[in-house]
Order: sequence, then C-alpha cells, then structure tokens
Amino acid sequence: MAVSPRALIITRPTEYDQLLGTHGTRQQVSFFLEQRGQTITELDERHSLQQQAMQVVSKAIPTEWRRARLDRADLDRFVFGPEDIIVAVGQDGLVANVAKYLDGQPVVGVNPDPIRNPGVLVAHKADMVAEIFRTLIGGRATFEHRAMVEVESDDGQRLAALNEIFVGHHGHQSARYRIEVDDASEVHSSSGILIGTGTGATGWCGSVHRERNLAWELPEVTSTDLAWFVREAWPSPWTGTTLTAGRLSTGTLRIRCESDRLVAFGDGIEADHIELSWGQWLTVSPAKEALVLV
Repeated sequence: MAVSPRALIITRPTEYDQLLGTHGTRQQVSFFLEQRGQTITELDERHSLQQQAMQVVSKAIPTEWRRARLDRADLDRFVFGPEDIIVAVGQDGLVANVAKYLDGQPVVGVNPDPIRNPGVLVAHKADMVAEIFRTLIGGRATFEHRAMVEVESDDGQRLAALNEIFVGHHGHQSARYRIEVDDASEVHSSSGILIGTGTGATGWCGSVHRERNLAWELPEVTSTDLAWFVREAWPSPWTGTTLTAGRLSTGTLRIRCESDRLVAFGDGIEADHIELSWGQWLTVSPAKEALVLV
C-alpha cells in the first residue's frame, strides 16, 4: 500500500516568541521594550499574522495526509522522507534553511506578512495553499528548480546550500588559505570567501557584487553557475589581492587551509558546519540536488 503524503509545516520563532522565552512573561516583554522606547504592538501584529497563517495552512492539509510541525532549530536532526511535502511559513530565509536537508521534496513557501517580507522564496499567501495541495494531488502542479552550491573536503565532508556558503576562520579572525581557480592560484589572508548561487544573488552575494561595481553579471536563479568573492583580502609579501572575485561556469575552485582551523557553513547556519585543518583541500561545485519550489 502506498504511503500517504506527509505535510511538514516548518516555522521559526517569531520575535515575540524569542523575547517571551528570554523574559518569561508578556508583561516583562512589554516592560523591556518600553525601556528602549518601543512598544509590543508591532511584535503582536507580526506574531498574530504568523499564527493566522499557520492555522489556515493546517486546515488546508487533506484529512488523509499525515502531518507534522518542525522548528527551524531541529532541521539538522530531522529525518525527511521521500513522500514529504514541505510548507515553510515565514521569511525567505526559512526556505534556504531547509533546502540543504532535502532530496527533491517539493517546497511550498508561505508568506504570512507580505508587507514586511519580500516573498522571493515564500511566494504564496496562506489561503492559496489548499489549491496548491489539490494541484499536487492531481499532478497539475508546476515546479521551479533552483540550483544550489556544495563544498566537499578531501576527507569526505560535504555541505550544500541554496544561497551561499561561507568559508573562513572558526573564530572570525583572519583566514589564511590558498585559493585555486582553474590555472590561477594565490595565497590569501582575508575575512573569508563567499560562494553563492543565482538565488544568493538576491541576498548577500548581490550586496557584495553591487558594492564592488563588477562588470560581469551574477548567475540567474536556475543557472548552475556560481559567483565567488574574497572578503577584504590583505596584501603582504606572502599574500596577494588579485584573485578575489569571479563567476564560475566551468572549471573548478579549490581552497587549501593554511590556518589552524577553517570552517564552512551555508545560509547563515553556523552551527551546522564542516571543518578543515592545516593542509586540507575544499572543492567547490554546483550541488547535485536542487530546490524544488512549488
């Protein structure tokens, strides 16, 4: 007998939830904000919009489907199944956070607060979810595949991300490494390396690209091309500053650790990272999997 789909509703705590967890009571949260010239009103509004969206999405799940709720903090410990349908309710970053743990499962991004959230990856309103589920059941859904980036160390550690992967010193000090791009090579002392996708071009990578006023264009969201940027390379008799940005269409980008310890993490989740020790290599490439957006 075929296994019924499981709707996984993924969220992260609202600002109100976070402050309530810190201060214990609503009265203490209100007092804390008032001491800083703020009120609880806006947090209430955001929290209410999130709760309303969650209720609408929950009611839209077909009765014969299984269901579960998952917090962003638990993503790295959760076992996703091939029959899962992911519903991310929140900001765009929530979709990026979950993408690295999936293997082709469809993702429905729900924007509970369109006024404040851009909605690049969470493109749907909550009241659209029931119809989206019907299209999935009927085989009429349309999908957008978004390319991802991955890094793999010479000892088999692997990490993928939707927006970008950052490689740098574990203590946010100057990172020392050798970078190789095709036939070019240079030793760096820098604040780290950022490697991003076309989706990442709407975020951190886009900001760096604009700031540097580079002539070449960032990749499109469905392209497997990658953009890479060295942050604040420092010149010295041993370290250079010429190999600091580019677009990787073919060829390879490799990084050799020349510090006591470098780390790589994706999409801002620093706790989920891989580590490199002296002399280890890290190879950058388009990821084998892609995010499947409904």
